[in-house]
Amino acid sequence: MTTGSNGAPLLEVNELTVNFRVPEGEVCAVNGLSFALERGQTFGIVGESGSGKSQSMLALMGLLAANGRATGSARFQGQELLGLGEAQINRIRGNHIAMIFQDPMTSLNPYLTVERQMTEVLELHKGLSRKAARTRAIAALEAVRIPDAASRIRRYPHEFSGGMRQRIMIAMALSCEPDLLIADEPTTALDVTVQAQIIALLRDLQRDFGTTIILITHDLGVVAGLCDQVMVLYGGRIMERGSAESIFYGPTHPYTLGLLGAVPKLDHEGERLLAIPGAPPNMARLPAGCPFSERCTFADARCAVDRPALLPATGDGSVLRACHFEPTSIARRAAEALP
Repeated sequence: MTTGSNGAPLLEVNELTVNFRVPEGEVCAVNGLSFALERGQTFGIVGESGSGKSQSMLALMGLLAANGRATGSARFQGQELLGLGEAQINRIRGNHIAMIFQDPMTSLNPYLTVERQMTEVLELHKGLSRKAARTRAIAALEAVRIPDAASRIRRYPHEFSGGMRQRIMIAMALSCEPDLLIADEPTTALDVTVQAQIIALLRDLQRDFGTTIILITHDLGVVAGLCDQVMVLYGGRIMERGSAESIFYGPTHPYTLGLLGAVPKLDHEGERLLAIPGAPPNMARLPAGCPFSERCTFADARCAVDRPALLPATGDGSVLRACHFEPTSIARRAAEALP
C-alpha cells in the first residue's frame, strides 16, 4: 500500500468523539474511534442502525447537525479536518473527499437536470467552463455505465430508476477525481441484482482510478465483496477491527459473531438465521460496561459494569477487539455456529 507524499496515511483518525445536545442532555453517538487509512484501500464500517457509522463520517465532512460537536483528531493528507471553517472544508469536500449518501432521490435536486447538477460541481471545484464540465460529466456517466449518457444527462432525477440514480451519485462523486470516496449504505434501497452491479462498479472504479473508499454498511455481504479492512461498531464504540478475511473467518467478538450468524447462506437452504436477541441500545442510557452486554450470550456480571479496552486479539496486533472473553472461546463458538 502507498501513503501520502510525506509517508503519512491518507486519513488518520484518533479518538474521534461525536456528541449531540438534546433536550434530555448530551448524547455520545461516537466514542473514541481511531483508525488509519492508506491510499487505494477499501475500509468497511459495519454495524446496526444507530451504531455511529454515518455520524463518524459526517463529522469528518463537517456535515454534523447544528446540535452536534466533534472532538479528537482527523487528519487528511496531514491537514486537520475537525474545526475547519466553512470555506476551508468546502475546498476539501467534493474536490478531495466525496460522499455518496444512502438515498439518491433526497440527495439529487429534483428541480435541476442531471447535467446542471454535475456541471455545477465541476465548475465550482475544478474551474471548468460549462462546455468542458459537460464533456467531463458525460464521461463520468459513461464510466458508471449509464447508457446513452450524452442524451440522458439532460433528464431530471425522477426519470431514472433507483439503481441509475445511485450510479449518477457515484458519477457526481467521482467526477472531481477525489482521493477519498465515502459511500454511506450505497446499496440499501436497491434490489439484490442492482446491489451486485453497484458493488462490481465500485470495485472496477477503484481499480481504474485508485480511489480510496470508506464503505458504511450494515450488510456484511457487501463488505465481503469489496473491503480490505473492517471496523465493527456498536453503541458508538469499536467492537472489533481487522482485515476482512480475519473478521469473516475468525471473528473474535460476540457482536461480530452475531452479525455473521444473521447472514443468509446459499449452501444452507432452509436453515434458520441466528438473530441477535434484543434491540440496539438507547444511546442516551448506555450500560456502564460493554455496550453490547445486554444482548450478549457470553456476558456475565463483569460485562455490565467494566468496559473492556480495545486490545490486540492476535500476536501480531493485526486484529483489535473489545471483549473480556478470550478470543479462543469466541472462536470455538464461531466454529459451532458458522460451519
